[in-house]
Amino acid sequence: MTEDRPMRLYDTARREVVDFTPGDVVTMYTCGITPYDATHIGHAAVYITYDVLQRRLRDRGHDTRCVRNITDVDDDILRKARELGVHYLDLAAAEVAKFDDDMDALGLLPVASEPRATSAIPDIRGFIGMVLDRGHAYARDGAVYFDVSSSPRFGSLSGYDRDEMLRLAAERGGNPDDPAKDDPLDFVLWQPSADDEPAWDSLWGPGRPGWHIECSALALRELGTTIDLHGGGADLIFPHHECEAAQSEAATGEPFVRHWMHQAMVRMDGEKMSKSLGNLAFVSELRKEHDARAIRLAVLEHHYRTEWEWTDAAMPAGEARLERWLAAGEGDGALDAVRAALDDDLDCPAAVAAIDAAAAAGEGVSAAAALLGVDLRA
Repeated sequence: MTEDRPMRLYDTARREVVDFTPGDVVTMYTCGITPYDATHIGHAAVYITYDVLQRRLRDRGHDTRCVRNITDVDDDILRKARELGVHYLDLAAAEVAKFDDDMDALGLLPVASEPRATSAIPDIRGFIGMVLDRGHAYARDGAVYFDVSSSPRFGSLSGYDRDEMLRLAAERGGNPDDPAKDDPLDFVLWQPSADDEPAWDSLWGPGRPGWHIECSALALRELGTTIDLHGGGADLIFPHHECEAAQSEAATGEPFVRHWMHQAMVRMDGEKMSKSLGNLAFVSELRKEHDARAIRLAVLEHHYRTEWEWTDAAMPAGEARLERWLAAGEGDGALDAVRAALDDDLDCPAAVAAIDAAAAAGEGVSAAAALLGVDLRA
């Protein structure tokens, strides 16, 4: 039985905080990693956010089914494997093992499934066939492109105008200059492989999936036509999630996602933390010197919708907070306040502050800390 007070969350598509009232089982899809490098704090912030959301939903009486994919074939991983002189699946296996170890150390709940893009090639081919059959795509020169003109709602998730979408498509792998496209915003569902890249047979010629198609095919396979909540980093709103929504609804004729939730970017040295810029704080490196619970606390003091800067002061503050909470001991101090904060657009900073206050007042805070995924018994 869920509580009387509704949980309220910001919906990216509606651009406002709304009631989030799913059924007994909450289906969630969060975009996972492309496993060609180690997990950084930006990744951790994304997955900690959805982990806390799951914990509160379960605390409210729901079951949760969260699927987090692994993009084990795309331009980035193939390029890195080529540079290292290794097979792309060997690179993926090594990095996924490191990622899973980091997520386990950070106290994340196990996901319901962690499917790989390469596991879904038959599903992807079938999905593309549905999109083509419904008149939303076209095949050309061994590739298949989604026709954005066939999707009147294209752009409604992000709210961006055409110029902004073109800019972001060029910046984020959308290749708007591809001369084979009818429209620069059309996006690839299937593409021919280069000579040294993996290829699978298809009705349109040998090749490999485009970036966006795997998540649509996997979400449909693992969770069904319409999912309760879809999330990821804010940099995925466009083009990735916009394209996912368009192709999914084109294929099924049904709404793809009921609620969109995005994690703001973590910055370092004044720029978005990213592999391409190299301004990264790796979880595995931080774990060598710090308690993983303190890493989690360093993330939790920031609201998921607010961009923030990672600095050298983050870990000392996280360690000090962990020590205060450990000293407070077991008990349910601040538990009601934490529940209320999380129901208010997943306000983790308010939840952390409530636990700080309870610990300072000499109350045990283990139950409230556990709701944030911080196990004080460890």
